[in-house]
Amino acid sequence: MNIKNRIMMCVVTAVLGLGLIGGGTYAYFNDTKATQNTFATGELDLGINKETIIDIPDIIPGETVDGKFELTNDGTVDMSEVVLHSTYEVTDNNKANDGDDLGEHIQVEFLDRANEEGDVISETTLSELTENPVKILDEFPADSKPEQFNVQFKFVDNGENQNHFQGNELELTWEFVAKQTEGK
Repeated sequence: MNIKNRIMMCVVTAVLGLGLIGGGTYAYFNDTKATQNTFATGELDLGINKETIIDIPDIIPGETVDGKFELTNDGTVDMSEVVLHSTYEVTDNNKANDGDDLGEHIQVEFLDRANEEGDVISETTLSELTENPVKILDEFPADSKPEQFNVQFKFVDNGENQNHFQGNELELTWEFVAKQTEGK
């Protein structure tokens, strides 16, 4: 064997020896645990105790009719607010209204929920309410008590001839929109 082969053999033997020594010094114990994780989304669920708040078959100028309803938070998510959106459609059954909107003559009064006497806390006409949604609740936490509302509808007698409204029907739709609170 020549010298070159001997040197090569020594180098290979040295590298192999160092590899065995170095590999042994990095030995360690190992243990692994796995976890199962779940993300379940909350539910935003606004409830109302009736489908029809008010049904007035023969209202006349000057008459006021009461309506009551309650909202519930039936979900698991806190609500930051509840906003009332209102729309209506008038069906003219007898005389032409000549551009006079029955919704401008129906006044809506929201009454204090805590007061037995029913102090007015907000009032507007149906036509104004259609153009301007109203926040009716702030902060409605999950698992809270139902919120009760008293509302009055008044056919305003303007002191003038309102015969052109005879036989008309006004179909009112109220949509309550709940928004969640911000995430944490």
